Amino acid sequence: MSTQPTEARREKSDLENLSDNYRTLTHISTTKYPYGQTPSEVVWTLNKARLIRYLPTEPIEKKHRTPLILVFALMSRAYIIDLRPDTSFVRYMANKGYDVYLLDWGSPGHEDRNLKFDDFILDYLPRAIRKMKEVSGSKEFSMLGWCIGAILSTCYAALRPDDGLKNLVLLTAPLDFTNLKGTGGFGNWVQDDYIDPERIITAFGNMPADMLNTGAKMLKPVENYVSTYIRVLENIDNPKFVESWHAMNTWVEDPIPMPGAVFRQLITDIFRGNKLVNGTLQMKGEPVHLENIKANLLNLIAEADHITPPCESENLLPRFGSKDKQMHKLKAGHIGIMLSGNAPRVTWPLIEGWLGERD
Repeated sequence: MSTQPTEARREKSDLENLSDNYRTLTHISTTKYPYGQTPSEVVWTLNKARLIRYLPTEPIEKKHRTPLILVFALMSRAYIIDLRPDTSFVRYMANKGYDVYLLDWGSPGHEDRNLKFDDFILDYLPRAIRKMKEVSGSKEFSMLGWCIGAILSTCYAALRPDDGLKNLVLLTAPLDFTNLKGTGGFGNWVQDDYIDPERIITAFGNMPADMLNTGAKMLKPVENYVSTYIRVLENIDNPKFVESWHAMNTWVEDPIPMPGAVFRQLITDIFRGNKLVNGTLQMKGEPVHLENIKANLLNLIAEADHITPPCESENLLPRFGSKDKQMHKLKAGHIGIMLSGNAPRVTWPLIEGWLGERD
């Protein structure tokens, strides 16, 4: 009996699968994932910045009194906090009864090159917070700062301890550079004279997005330039994996520049000068002292963080003036701490439970 028809069908099937896989790969590598699907409304704007309020998608069993504002980094797209419905921290918290706000800094233009940390901490943040208080009707609030957003949140908490900040959550916070050399993270690039911020600012005005993105990827070059694409090819028939990869790739390949003056401060004052820990950092002439922070404090560290190694905040707890302060180390990476499969089971309930007890 001839096997040609069977082989022909098998060959056709293989070709169809190959064609389908090619279309899938083309789609996820050339299009953007539809991020930001949680219902929301913009309640305030200033320059490029927006304050976004998120709405619940499920019936609320208990409404919490204290609103929560999330402060993200200045050089990454804030929509990562609402990247996919099943990895959306803002959706999770809104459905738990929290009045959730996200401060999205937007993408700076050349005209924003002279903006400093001082401006974001003592101008933008207070204005956004005043609007949040007005909308929520609450004089007290909680704040969560992630990555560079944790620097902004820490400085604000130290400079305005009596402005109603009740709870402060720091996530992968790059604060302490006592041991800058040999600890990994961006310390590999900013120590000594490897980077000259003045030359970059003079040439470009802002720190270019592609330079920041390449620097982050080069901390793990094999994983970021090779392994990630091998994994998606190996799992091209797995819709859940493909969707997750598409979403994350959309965010990774959508970087934004950092205001030039902020980049200068970050390199010279925060990283190399370690002024926040040394007590010599100033914002608009006001000294920033960790001892002045009064808010209840939760410091979350990712043990496998290659961007912000644990040493950049794990020794600071005694320095904070907060009476109620905790630190937790989680088995996760810099992004995975909020977006991995374990995040909805570990990180999110930890934050929600801690805030709920201090509502």
